[in-house]
Amino acid sequence: MKAALVQLTSGDDPDVNLGVTQAYVAQAAAAGATLICTPEVTNCVSQDRAQQQRVLHRQEDDPTLTALRAQAADLGIWLSIGSLALKTDDADGRFANRSFLIDPNGAIAAHYDKIHMFDVTVSATESYRESAGYRPGAQAVTVRADAATLGLSICYDLRFAHLYRALAQAGADILLVPSAFSPVTGAAHWETLLRARAIETGCFVLAAAQTGTHAAQAGRPRQTWGHALAITPWGEVLADAGTAPGVTVVNLDLSQVEKARQRIPALSHDRPFAGPH
Repeated sequence: MKAALVQLTSGDDPDVNLGVTQAYVAQAAAAGATLICTPEVTNCVSQDRAQQQRVLHRQEDDPTLTALRAQAADLGIWLSIGSLALKTDDADGRFANRSFLIDPNGAIAAHYDKIHMFDVTVSATESYRESAGYRPGAQAVTVRADAATLGLSICYDLRFAHLYRALAQAGADILLVPSAFSPVTGAAHWETLLRARAIETGCFVLAAAQTGTHAAQAGRPRQTWGHALAITPWGEVLADAGTAPGVTVVNLDLSQVEKARQRIPALSHDRPFAGPH
């Protein structure tokens, strides 16, 4: 399987972001990729709730989703839209952070709502309260895409190893981790966590990423770490996109999944245990 990681510097105007995303998706398909992955919040990077209310849509009428579904059908590719920020009907007005897998016919093969919310204080000047604007999901998702089964996740999920173990034990060969990682935590933990998830599960890990300083018409700009990564089931870095926006194409030998799991069959070695006391 030939896969591609799309690295973006999305701003808070979905129309502008869509044109950039489509150009990179076309570039990846022209390079032969049949599975193309975009990062978290592909359509809008913003911390301004009023701006989000102005520019975001519900799933059924979201222009980014409609256009990318059509492009996937035109190109005949599997497209992982890392996530879209979407309006919901929730009474509290919170959005959904929702990932989509689009099949080569342009149909939605699966969707996943981010389970773990990024509510952290990274430093004295950098804090996030994702749960204030987004509702958490509650359902893990795997989906078949030709010869591989994909396990879906988004960004902060990466710190919750039990989710990835469950995805692998449900049959995932490839774990998708689209992200918009903080530069502080990215420098400290990004590669280490991705490699750990690959090693623990014997899965390929594909992590498309947002990068750089994100333009904002309202509110303050945000910065993200970049370094979209592809990791082998043995924990080796197959590709690192660095910090520039663009496309990184990798070849995945899916037989490596079974080879890694035969060498270290940890997924079948779970044992019950009593809690600490």
